Amino acid sequence: MNFRNEYFQYGLLIIITFAIIAVLSYISRKALDLLIKKNSEQLKTDATNFIFLKNSLSFILYSVGIFWIFHKIPYFNSLGTALFAGAGVLAAVIGFASQKAMSNIIGGLFILIFKPFRVGDIVELSSGKKGTVEEITLRHTIIRDYEFRRVIIPNNQMSDETIINSSITDQKIRKHVDIGISYGSDINLAYQVMREIIANHKFYIDNRTELQILNNEPSIDLKVISLSDSAVIIRAYVWVGANDQGFILQCEVFKAIKERFDEVGVEIPFPHRTLVFKNDLAVTKYEN
Repeated sequence: MNFRNEYFQYGLLIIITFAIIAVLSYISRKALDLLIKKNSEQLKTDATNFIFLKNSLSFILYSVGIFWIFHKIPYFNSLGTALFAGAGVLAAVIGFASQKAMSNIIGGLFILIFKPFRVGDIVELSSGKKGTVEEITLRHTIIRDYEFRRVIIPNNQMSDETIINSSITDQKIRKHVDIGISYGSDINLAYQVMREIIANHKFYIDNRTELQILNNEPSIDLKVISLSDSAVIIRAYVWVGANDQGFILQCEVFKAIKERFDEVGVEIPFPHRTLVFKNDLAVTKYEN
């Protein structure tokens, strides 16, 4: 009877311990959420460290709880001693089994220390995935793409990725707006139209220095970057405040330029092809 009571008490201890840990984990995560929002909005601090700590908290609490249970229950205590005696073999087995898990944890710590990206940064990976960093956990990084889907990437892969970060030091970027006009169109008129439309856009930033302004240099730099088969390609170098603003500006400017070009007679050409059929050539040659 005492044997059953003893095991009942140990089972109850395990249940109560994990219940307390679950409650503490929930409360602490909620408290850290409020702290993160408060610091981010009022103090304008980087929230990456807080979010990483929040995501690591459950792992830490459950690890402490397991050690507590091993310490309090004699059976687990003796089991731990036996396992410690065979620690060499056990360490090899656990090390092999958890190799990827540990590499993800170490990768997460390296991301936290060196900060190649932070929570809230807009990043583009070498695989073509692009979006906003939403969370960095012990195991993986979560990126919200522009279709509001979550891309979950293990931290060891993120550590090996070539990352284009649009927000790491300055969110301001230079956007390229490429337009093709026909060889017969007035290139100076096209320059004038493009400058007027871009300069009047709400997201456009005049990035000239004071010296450039005094020298009356154009606010928007335009260059002919290519003479293609059917068009003269003009590129406008446009400064905007953030990556998302650049995409919106590009879309709206394309529409406005197309409408204005139609009004002033600047042609945006499409490819032309001349097809010659061998049968027709043979007939023509015979008739001649």
